Amino acid sequence: MLKTLDPLLTGELLAILADMGHGDEIVISDANFPAVKVAERLIQMPGIDACAVLTAVLSLLPLDDFVDHPAAVMDAPGERPVIYAEFETIIEREEKRGIPLEAIDRFAFYDRSKTAFAVVSTGERRLYGNIILKKGVVR
Repeated sequence: MLKTLDPLLTGELLAILADMGHGDEIVISDANFPAVKVAERLIQMPGIDACAVLTAVLSLLPLDDFVDHPAAVMDAPGERPVIYAEFETIIEREEKRGIPLEAIDRFAFYDRSKTAFAVVSTGERRLYGNIILKKGVVR
């Protein structure tokens, strides 16, 4: 344990966050997501919900302010899952600004995840508990 670091930020995850460059993306996925199939680098956090991981990651990772949508979720046909509002609340709290989520088609989300720098597979059991974050710069 280290002072001021969220205990969910393991050495492996810290290394990934540090190695990411501006514009690189990281996926935080739910338990149903095919993370092993799509991930180039995979961190498994079973039993931890996606919102806790999002909070930990955003405590260190700046979101890209050069793009309109530095955060994307998997589109849920015909509904807006409650977890989306939770994601937005966490992002606003950590970034000190509101950032609208980009909803993208399920298969486009999978394709984009294949090009992500890393995937963090969580134990999130709520459907559509997946989010892609684009790393920004530290000013």
